[in-house]
Amino acid sequence: MAEAEKEKDPKEASETRGPVIRWDDSRMQSSYANVCNVSSTREEVTLLFGTNQNWHTGQSELVVQLTDRIMMNPYAAKRLSLLLNNVIDEYEKRFGELKIDQ
Repeated sequence: MAEAEKEKDPKEASETRGPVIRWDDSRMQSSYANVCNVSSTREEVTLLFGTNQNWHTGQSELVVQLTDRIMMNPYAAKRLSLLLNNVIDEYEKRFGELKIDQ
């Protein structure tokens, strides 16, 4: 039985498991953000990422240096939302609830 499985056509095997994803990180850059803003239209969702530049609390003006803008269609945004919710759920199971001020 094992011999018969080894002789399967590789194309046929990939069709039953789905496509193989190869992550190409050759052009990837890393950024840090502690601020995110989101806006949307009917056709796209835009995420703005940046860093709060203020060191002292209680200032009348906050300076946020925007560094990255990610635009996606609403379907990709919904998939991202589901993925982030799953990641946060797993994080809280391991390390405890994250409490944020709203």
